[in-house]
Amino acid sequence: MPSETTEATRGDKVRQLSVFMENKVGRLAEIVKLFTDHNIHVVAINVFDTAEAAIIRLVVDDPERTRTVFAEHEIPFAECGLVVVELSSSASDLQAVLSALLQAECNIHFTYSFLTRPRGKAALALHVDDEDVACHVLLQAGFKLLSQRDISR
Repeated sequence: MPSETTEATRGDKVRQLSVFMENKVGRLAEIVKLFTDHNIHVVAINVFDTAEAAIIRLVVDDPERTRTVFAEHEIPFAECGLVVVELSSSASDLQAVLSALLQAECNIHFTYSFLTRPRGKAALALHVDDEDVACHVLLQAGFKLLSQRDISR
């Protein structure tokens, strides 16, 4: 039988919203100001840029409101699920997370850390091949997985 943490994580998954935009001075500031104007808080961010374009990967405290704001401002975006694991801020925790996923042969596409620290602990966002496998092995290894409810204000 799945643990409560697994059930909660599956039912309230953390979603990443990705915005593709021109690589232009001030464009990221415009997006963050738009969020501020709508009381949306960025809790994790990763920017992948090239000479002409950038992909901004965001985790926010209110994904539903963010989707609405994007639609109202005609900002195209993509969405994907993340596995978010809480760390005790030690390098050994990072190694243990990576080792558990390696043993399960679960590929990591990308990862980044959170700006805010839920419950005063570090958190790591992972986009993986198989979220169910990743959740299972990380829970078996004793890690706490965070849900959207855990990171929302």
